[in-house]
Amino acid sequence: MAGRNWSMDGNEFQVLVNDEGQYSLWPSAQPVPQGWTREGPIGPKEECLRYVDEHWQDMRPASLRRAMAEWGPGASPQETQAPGR
Repeated sequence: MAGRNWSMDGNEFQVLVNDEGQYSLWPSAQPVPQGWTREGPIGPKEECLRYVDEHWQDMRPASLRRAMAEWGPGASPQETQAPGR
């Protein structure tokens, strides 16, 4: 893999986010993987980590947050299932 910057201690990174609202740091020299989009800065690892810390406040995937909102406050998925299940 000569010429590819895969070292997490490299000089420049980009912040990526997927459809579930999950964040990742990715070497800036690499193409953005399918299912991810670039968001935020491109720069030193510390700058990108600060951005993620400021913007990723809820670690739950977006699909779980939506499902929990449908269940209502204090409800669990078991309580919303049809009787006899």
